[in-house]
Formats: sequence, C-alpha cells, structure tokens
Amino acid sequence: MLGRVLGAAGFSVLSFGSAEEFLDVGQKEQPACLILDMNLPGMSGINLQRHLIDTGKRIPIIFMSADADEAVQQRALDAGAVAFLSKPFGIDSLLEKLRSASLLELI
Repeated sequence: MLGRVLGAAGFSVLSFGSAEEFLDVGQKEQPACLILDMNLPGMSGINLQRHLIDTGKRIPIIFMSADADEAVQQRALDAGAVAFLSKPFGIDSLLEKLRSASLLELI
C-alpha cells in the first residue's frame, strides 16, 4: 500500500520483502532514499543500516516502527538516519521527510 501511495505522489518506488532481498538485487543505481521498518524479517532495519555504512553506501534512510523506544530511535538517527517515524503516522509526514531526504542527495 505504501508503495502505491508514494508512486501516486510521483516517486519511483521499488519494494522488497526483506533486507536480504534488497541486498541480493544488486542495485544498478543507488536509491535516493530507503524507507525501512525496524522490524524486518531476517536482518533488522538497524542491521541493514549498519551494513550499508560498513560497505560505504551512504543512502538516506527514513525509519518507521510501531514499537521502537527512544534509545533505539536515537541510535538510528546517530548512525545517520534522516528521520524516524512512529507508527501510526500520516502520509503527509512521510512525504515531507521523503522530500527532505531526497534533497540531501543533491547537496
């Protein structure tokens, strides 16, 4: 559903069922931004963030979670996430964060 909403807002969207699926695809071009849930099947969102950092891939990340405490949120932000949204959140809030994150790529 999130992919359809973002597509309708003019974003090009690819969806993956897990962090491993994202990594296995071998992106030809670096994504402008990742929207990651903290609780993915297999590798967690925070572990994917660490893997990307460790391999030199700087991709803006917007995290979302229904149950992350403040310490987890702060850890993600300290590691470079551009935003952390607590579920439930409004689509306007996500769109604002996504547009801001996409602009970071141009700086």
